[in-house]
Amino acid sequence: MGVAYFLQFLDKLALSQATLFNLREDLNLRGAQYSWASAIFYFGYFAWSWTHITNDETNYTSFIWGGFLLCHAACSNWGGLMTVRFFLGAGEASIAPGFTLLTGMFYKREEQPLRQSAWFFGNCVAVLIGGVIAYGIGTINTSVISHWKLLFLILGAVTSTYGVVLFVLLPDSPSKAIFLNSNERAIAVQRTLKNKTGVMDTGVFKWSQALQAIQDPQTWFLVVNSFASNLANGGLTSFTSIITAGFGFTDLKALIMQMPQGAAQIVFLLITSITATFIPSSRILGMCLNTVVSIVGLILIWKLDPDDQVGRMVGLTLAVVYAINLPISLSIVTSNVAGFSKKSVVSSLLFIAYCVGNIVGPQFFLASEEPSYPTGIRASMSGLVVSLFLLICLYTYYTWENRRRDRLYGSPEQITVGAELQDEISNKTDREIESFRYLL
Repeated sequence: MGVAYFLQFLDKLALSQATLFNLREDLNLRGAQYSWASAIFYFGYFAWSWTHITNDETNYTSFIWGGFLLCHAACSNWGGLMTVRFFLGAGEASIAPGFTLLTGMFYKREEQPLRQSAWFFGNCVAVLIGGVIAYGIGTINTSVISHWKLLFLILGAVTSTYGVVLFVLLPDSPSKAIFLNSNERAIAVQRTLKNKTGVMDTGVFKWSQALQAIQDPQTWFLVVNSFASNLANGGLTSFTSIITAGFGFTDLKALIMQMPQGAAQIVFLLITSITATFIPSSRILGMCLNTVVSIVGLILIWKLDPDDQVGRMVGLTLAVVYAINLPISLSIVTSNVAGFSKKSVVSSLLFIAYCVGNIVGPQFFLASEEPSYPTGIRASMSGLVVSLFLLICLYTYYTWENRRRDRLYGSPEQITVGAELQDEISNKTDREIESFRYLL
């Protein structure tokens, strides 16, 4: 899963890297066309998110999205680029939801933050060495094909090949894991019964749960937070190579200078995921820390003198730390939302907000402001400030709700395995199970 997520982000990052190999000039992109080419990816992501995503889809879409990445090399104009970017987004859409579902099936609630972070670690590694890979491709001595085309061809071929590996080895559920025997599969299901989040749900959609999801405050704290934080994600992911080059580095060196961003993400990912695993009620506080660090980084980019290359580079390195909040946010959904239908609605709304934020974000990076993009930097910072506020609200809500339940029902007692199983097969929601307490 970690390798797949590494390839997913590497493929997504390729468009930004290709701008340093004259992609915009070769395709004659003008004005906001590059911004829309970045945003259209999430239209495809959005379109596919409306379908019922299972981990089984991840196995074959990984092969398909590699094929769409290969097709980037055939583009000769903006229209062609828009088309392949749309289908690339559709191909990659099942990765995060599929992996989130799988993590919720295999691991207990307290184990999930570290496991979510484990496969998301591939994202950080892609940021760390993605520039090195692109740099290596950029130094290939060839005049037969443009380097930006070569970048897409190599990455696409690797991804499609790995899709075959996923198809063979990655299970759809504990009951289908080829690396477990029949007894171990039963244990894998049994050990997650205390989650009370529906690992044994029948899959029958209940409209009453959908209505409850819409009325639940935690849904909107999570959804609006996803939109706000991804205002920054959409812009910074697509324009980070251009911004880095604007600090005074050559195009190839700008690729290498993105490595500290990956290192910063790895450091904070380890801190927050380990802390969330071993210190109770710390996962949301860890997300707040990451968000504050990114806000500070964006302020440095915005306010420091344009000639302060080192200071602004430090700012850009810190500015991307917020991205590691994604696996923790996903672990909150898998841990704190129970009921098949309710979880489906919350997950769908979360990923819709993710897509909308990533679509809107690049539009603040105005072509006339290249390469510093002050409007885009301010918009990204504003989104993260809103995100920080919503995370504090979510923490406060969970604390209040847990105390309210303790007053009404008393502290959760040790219940029998039979009672745990009954909670699972009843397909009740987190608001209907009296012993359910939210993890902070």
